[in-house]
Amino acid sequence: MPKMNKLGYSLIAACMMLFVAIGLPIVSYADDTAMTTEEIQDFSVDAKAAFSLDFDTGKILYDQDGDTAMGIASITKIISLYLVAEQVEQGNLAWDDTVAISQYAADLSVTPDLSNVPLHQDVTYTVKDLYDASYIQSANAAIVALAEKIAGSESDFVDLMKEKVSSWGIDDAKLVNASGLNNAYLGDNIYPGSTSTDENELSAKDVAIVARHLLQDFPDVLEITSTTTQTFGEGSYSPVEMVNWNWMLPGFTNAKDGVDGLKTGTTDLAGACFVGTAVKDGQRIITVVLNVNGHAENPSVRFIETGKLMDYSFDAWEQVEVLPANAELSDTKTVAVKDGKELTVPVAIKDSLTLWVRKDMDATAYTTTIDYNDQFVDSALQAPVNQDTEIGTVTASIPADTLGYVDDSSTTSSSLVTTAAVEKANIFVRTWRGVTSFFSQLF
Repeated sequence: MPKMNKLGYSLIAACMMLFVAIGLPIVSYADDTAMTTEEIQDFSVDAKAAFSLDFDTGKILYDQDGDTAMGIASITKIISLYLVAEQVEQGNLAWDDTVAISQYAADLSVTPDLSNVPLHQDVTYTVKDLYDASYIQSANAAIVALAEKIAGSESDFVDLMKEKVSSWGIDDAKLVNASGLNNAYLGDNIYPGSTSTDENELSAKDVAIVARHLLQDFPDVLEITSTTTQTFGEGSYSPVEMVNWNWMLPGFTNAKDGVDGLKTGTTDLAGACFVGTAVKDGQRIITVVLNVNGHAENPSVRFIETGKLMDYSFDAWEQVEVLPANAELSDTKTVAVKDGKELTVPVAIKDSLTLWVRKDMDATAYTTTIDYNDQFVDSALQAPVNQDTEIGTVTASIPADTLGYVDDSSTTSSSLVTTAAVEKANIFVRTWRGVTSFFSQLF
């Protein structure tokens, strides 16, 4: 969360610490009443953009203006901190390495109205210290110090951020700093070519993609993002009790079962934003809300809208097996065999086909498409054909579901295989077939 609303947020943070200390949630989302068809079809989020997906499959569960790039504020840090974890994984950095604090980072750490922990040039901080502070306290100067440690300068680190999101297929990102702050706070340290008022921008869909990569590659990050309070600078002359800005964690105002991350963000341009993640009945989802309406009147609104989106994502969708393993396709039960003892061979799908189906959709209305491989020439297989020969891939979908997946490789598909063997016919049979075919074409 780059920017705080002065005294109001300070008082709220103090209250959060009290609630955590006594373990008292004020608001909880415990309504498991199934959504009606009308509620599913009329559902919306009171934000400029909203998006949700199933973590395991990449299935898009909700998309409200999810492709429009807009301000993301401190959600930016999940990109920056991915790079930090990657550097540690690659052996270029260690969690206990010390990090020098530049004058720029030190000055930024005490800038009024910004979320920070104070950084002093005469105090020793480790990579892990600053990494945790960047997640829990959304400490802007802490991520700047890490960026300088890795790349030499924040600007060079931004280049690494751009390369990383591009490798994930994100080509509309506007990235100008490591923290998500408005450039107005960075003084002479702004990214070359950017303006003094620029901010980072991504679409809600892009944010979900980044979050999914983060959780896929570094799942241990949830141990930090689920931490409610932690002391920074313990043993130094300026220790700080950090309080997580995610009020959906246990003990906070908007506590919700299963939530264990991920990152808030707030600036004047971006408004109130939140990328969240939660688990229910073994299913993990990722949700994104950008520029939620009514934040000035109610600082909890981003979490309230996220709670609604999470409930919708869990309740409005279910996985349905539309075809079991070894099932025949209704319109493709056999394929032709050239020069075989039999002229056709039966085929079936190897694995079951299971679809995410929204509960207002008809699971029986699925369609299948076949992508044949190179063995299937001129709409036929060449004899001899072995049993269990893979001849193509079958993909299932429901035409009414236009949301799709964030990753094309995650679509629901199975191999199409032969369920019998066909030997090659002898020369006499093949010759006779050729003769009869010739004369049949004459008449």
